Amino acid sequence: MKYGTGVALVIAAGVLWSSQGLIFRQIDTAGTWATLFWRSVGMLPALLLWQITQHGRAALGGFAAVGLAGVLGGLGLVGAFGGAIYAIQSTTIANAVFLFTASPFLAAILGLLLLGERVRPETWAAMVVGVAGIFVMVREGLETGALAGNIAALLSALGFATFTVMLRWRKVADTMPIVILGGVFSLVTGAVVAVAVGQPLAVPVSDALWAMAMGAGTLTGGMILYGMGSKVIPAGELALLSNIEVVLSPIFVWAFLGETASTNTFVGGAVLLAAVTVNGIIGARRAVLA
Repeated sequence: MKYGTGVALVIAAGVLWSSQGLIFRQIDTAGTWATLFWRSVGMLPALLLWQITQHGRAALGGFAAVGLAGVLGGLGLVGAFGGAIYAIQSTTIANAVFLFTASPFLAAILGLLLLGERVRPETWAAMVVGVAGIFVMVREGLETGALAGNIAALLSALGFATFTVMLRWRKVADTMPIVILGGVFSLVTGAVVAVAVGQPLAVPVSDALWAMAMGAGTLTGGMILYGMGSKVIPAGELALLSNIEVVLSPIFVWAFLGETASTNTFVGGAVLLAAVTVNGIIGARRAVLA
């Protein structure tokens, strides 16, 4: 796979993930942990079907190949999902979104330490510009306080960074078992936490169906594309590209549901998109020259 193809796949994954905001708006009464549970219920069969389609009887062999990386990556995915949910419940959306942008930096550092992946200077620059763009998007809503929620947002960023780095671990040919393990862990976590906090898992059928459709469609599709792109893109750049989700989510709900989007949302989003685009073009040219 060429570098440019990998970039296109990861961007497509971000587009799919960003559309989940539209689906979340269709869920009326299900709590966040119940939504995580039912989304995982929809995600797992879709991922397993993809795995069987791709590998047939050898589908289960991939789980042994990923080993410890699969477990750590799966747990990282749970941290990414669970931390994001808790952060959104416990701090402002602006705080959570801004802190999520730590993920590319954390992925780059972990990739350097664990995988020896060097980060190009222009990628570091793109990360900084990207954070500036997201700051412009959310700066009016940033607040101090809510320490627990802010820490959860950072843990979510660390979880996604860990998941991203584990996809690159030892250049594993089949990364889907890592995602499937993440789905299993997320299902269990959603059920356990929902019961612990007294949140019913028995939700209206429409809510369960919307959550399952999200898991089977946008979440699974994005994970497949992200896993494919991870084969040729360093961890830091992967996480940077995934920030497109943050830009497009408010734009989608503005365009299709009429929710308010400020000028800052478009300006900041344009800055982030420009940073990602320039970094991708430079990376593709370097790959060709190499």
